Amino acid sequence: MADQGDVRAVLEYVPRFRGKIFVVLIEAGLLPEPAIAETLLDLAAMEDVGVKLILGVLGGDLKDLYDWTLECEIMSARLSKPLGEPGAVEEAKAILARGQTVVADASFQDPLDPKVVDFTLGIGAVKLITLLEEAILIDGEPVPAVRASEAEVLAKSGTVTNDHLLLAAAEACRRGVPRVHVLNGRRQGVLVDELFSNEGVGTMVHADSYRDIRPLREEDIPELLGMIGRSVRRTKLLARTYEDIFDKIGDYHVMTIDDNVVGCVALHEYPADHTAEVACLYVKMNHEGRGYGVDLVNYAEKVASGRKIPRVFALTNRAADFFQDRVHFTLRDPSALPESRRKQLEDSGRDSKVFEKVL
Repeated sequence: MADQGDVRAVLEYVPRFRGKIFVVLIEAGLLPEPAIAETLLDLAAMEDVGVKLILGVLGGDLKDLYDWTLECEIMSARLSKPLGEPGAVEEAKAILARGQTVVADASFQDPLDPKVVDFTLGIGAVKLITLLEEAILIDGEPVPAVRASEAEVLAKSGTVTNDHLLLAAAEACRRGVPRVHVLNGRRQGVLVDELFSNEGVGTMVHADSYRDIRPLREEDIPELLGMIGRSVRRTKLLARTYEDIFDKIGDYHVMTIDDNVVGCVALHEYPADHTAEVACLYVKMNHEGRGYGVDLVNYAEKVASGRKIPRVFALTNRAADFFQDRVHFTLRDPSALPESRRKQLEDSGRDSKVFEKVL
């Protein structure tokens, strides 16, 4: 039975992917048949939810793979010329307009050949995805996201396996492709695991900001309330209503990954006391253990410093080790709190400890 969190993760991507064009390149002649078969089933499911697909065959028998797409009930049509050749974009657009998936020859010298990039830009695809026999590894492991501007320095570090793919992906991004995914095609289910989760399982090279911390928007409030509800129920966070958050919306900031909210933090100012509270710190369960809590606190500190606030404090009854060891706050007596906040703490009956940091 599928995990509910996995199902929700998939569902949040469906409306965002519907109507978008993905170019998917597959080394059909080198990958195991079970992995290819599962990829085609995944492509069929993506077609069903409205993704427009270009399937480029890197080596192998084009007719065989086309026949496989029909076996998997993909509504496919073959492109009469190789991907990237003159007229290929116009013909592919006509096939997509009929509601069909394009199957094309993409057997160039390099998987991310400039002709493939030209085609991707011409067709207006938002993703260029490769399923290869070998993928990009950094220190022996796939790295979920690499900013294109950082690829060259990373490639020179000596830690990258298949650095030529990393550099080619970065060049595609610099030319205008928003996201390039380089995946290990031998892994069954890799396509769905990569595209329908925030973190992914391969290496995505991106031109824009993939992980970001930004001010809360009004449309984020229901998501925020749902996200922190678990901690509220366990008494780790103060209960908040929609109105509570809306009234102080400027205090809240959210971390997003691929535009999905995965964490939050608030900074409540006490101007008369020259301090501010770091509050409502939360990271979704599926994203714990990646240092995002530290990033959120650091961001709140940066905001405080920008507002000339000399010190910040936090109240917690379960995250003492985090505030002391990870973000280097100091344990203080409740008398250090602003009077109004101290009274609120006393009235709540909570046994929260007080931590403070001088900026």
